[in-house]
Amino acid sequence: MPHLTRPTARTPHHLGFWCLLLGSLLLLPALSRAQSPEPPTPFRASYTAKLDKGLALNGDARRSLTPQGNGVWLYRTEVNSFIANINESLVLRWDDGRVVPLRYRYRLSGMLVKDREQAIDFDWDAGVATGQYRGKSFELPLREGALDPLGYQLQLRQDIRAGRRDMRYQVIDGGDYDENVFAVVGEDGDRHLLKAEKVRSPDAKRRTYLWFDPDQAFLLVRLLQVEPDGSRYELTLSEAELGD
Repeated sequence: MPHLTRPTARTPHHLGFWCLLLGSLLLLPALSRAQSPEPPTPFRASYTAKLDKGLALNGDARRSLTPQGNGVWLYRTEVNSFIANINESLVLRWDDGRVVPLRYRYRLSGMLVKDREQAIDFDWDAGVATGQYRGKSFELPLREGALDPLGYQLQLRQDIRAGRRDMRYQVIDGGDYDENVFAVVGEDGDRHLLKAEKVRSPDAKRRTYLWFDPDQAFLLVRLLQVEPDGSRYELTLSEAELGD
């Protein structure tokens, strides 16, 4: 999860930290891969989530990637907190180093938030994506390498694993395309975690950083977002199981 992209006023899934796991975190790679792409490693991971905004609010998140047979995978994220609950899933194919999204679903609910849903279906034969966002239907022509708000996060992990250090993605979110650009900015800590940054325009005050562990198949082990007002939203890996 750089480009110097224009800041976008629409942030469909941004609800402080709790939605960072979703689609708005982190598509078509701009450069060729540094090595032959490896298939994804199935995993199940648990995270602790913390919001520091004058009041500490904690939650937990779970993410999994499991093969379904015939080259089809299921990628899921669940976030449970006092603020909100999130359920997000993607059915995808893995094709020559690329995530090919097929069916994306997202639901946000909670006592302190307005319920929100999004659905995207990808018809690659017809070349169109159809879906629903905030109760309205939409249809878009599919661009080569187009991704959804969850699939690009998996693509980011796989691209970093393949040795890429600058990534640019086209993501369908909120009924339109968003551009997401990331760069690996160095190693961090004794574990040699790879640190990546989501690159925004020079005047943007929000900052997003992600850490991936080469010793755990480049699993996301930490995410930090700093808001313009100084609030910090953090995700930390607590437990992981790699393999089938």
